[in-house]
Amino acid sequence: MEIPVEGRFQTPHEIVRAARSKLDRNVWDYLVGGAETETTLARNRLALDSLGFRPRVLRDVSRIDSSASFLGKPLRIPVLMAPVGALQLFEPGGAASVGEAARIFGNGMVVSSGALPELEATAQKAGDALKVFQLYTCGDEAYVEDHFRRAIDSGYNALCLTVDTAYLSRRERDIAKRFGRTVPGYGFQAQMSWRDVDRWRTKFPAPFILKGIGNADDALLAVERGIECIYVSNHGGRQLDHCVGSIEALPEIVAAVDGRARILVDGGISRGSDVIKAIALGADAAVVGRLYLYGLAAEGSAGIVRVMEILEEEIRICMGLLGVTCLAQLDKSYVRPAKPVVTPSVHSAFPLLDVPGY
Repeated sequence: MEIPVEGRFQTPHEIVRAARSKLDRNVWDYLVGGAETETTLARNRLALDSLGFRPRVLRDVSRIDSSASFLGKPLRIPVLMAPVGALQLFEPGGAASVGEAARIFGNGMVVSSGALPELEATAQKAGDALKVFQLYTCGDEAYVEDHFRRAIDSGYNALCLTVDTAYLSRRERDIAKRFGRTVPGYGFQAQMSWRDVDRWRTKFPAPFILKGIGNADDALLAVERGIECIYVSNHGGRQLDHCVGSIEALPEIVAAVDGRARILVDGGISRGSDVIKAIALGADAAVVGRLYLYGLAAEGSAGIVRVMEILEEEIRICMGLLGVTCLAQLDKSYVRPAKPVVTPSVHSAFPLLDVPGY
C-alpha cells in the first residue's frame, strides 16, 4: 500500500531529494541556478541568516492564528507562490497544478505569463484562491491589453508587471549545457517605462503590483502613481548579479512606502522562520519560488500542499516561541542583526540535504 504524501514527506529535505530524483540535470539546474557568479542568489540566504530573533516569554501562546489577508482575500498563512515560467517542465500540469494546490491549501499564487497552461485554465483550477496574473511585456500594446483583459475576465484579483528584466541575464548553469529557450518579443521589456505603467494603471480596473523593486526611490515613484503593491525582489538571484539580499532591501522600502501600499518580498525564503522575519520587517506576505517547485516536481499539487503544511507548522512554532499569537503582533523589535553560521547557498536552509551537485 502506498504511503500517503504526509507520511513520505515529513521534512523539507525529503521533498527536495524527491524533486531531484525526478528532474533531469537540465531542469534541476534551471531550478536552482542564478545569474553569473550566483552572488545575488547566495546573498538572499546570507541576508536572512544575518537576522536573529529577540523572543519574548511567559505569554499565553496556547492559541495561535497564523492567517492573513491580501487584497481582500483570506490566506491560511502569509505566503504566496511566485510566478515561474515554464512550470510544465517540473510537472505536466504546470500552472494549473499550482492553482489547484493554492485552492486546496488556502493560500495564493502569482501566475507567470510564461507558464502553461493558459491563464484561463489555471484560473479555473485555482477557483476562489487568490490569483495574481504576472506579465512579461513580450509584445506591443495590443499584446499587453489582450493579456490583462483576459486575466480580469478570468477572475484574477490583481495584475503584476515584472520590472527587473529589461535584459535576460547570463545563467551559466544553463548556458554551459546549451539549455535554454528563446523568448519571442522579449525586446519589449527593455522599452518599458513609467509612462507605460501610468497608462496601464489607468486603463485596467484592477490592483497593480510591480515586481522587482529593489530600492526606496523606485518604491516612492510607484506609490506616487497609485500602485497598490510593491513586490521587493531580485528575481531569486537570476537577473542582476551582486545585488543585496531582498530581505536586506526590505526595511528601506517599507519606510519609504509608509503604509501607502501593500508589500511582498521574495528571495531565498525557505523556512517558516524566514516568513516571520519578512513579516516582522514590514512585509504583508512572503513569496516562495524554489520551495514550492520542489513540491511540484516531487508530487504535483499534493507535493505543494505538503510543502505549505510544513511551512505552516514552522510558522506557528516560530510564532509561539517568539511569544506572539497573531501576525499583527510582529514588528522589527523581534529581530536584530546576527552573525550567520553557515555558508550561504541555494540549499543552506536544509542542512540535512545530501543531494550532490545542488
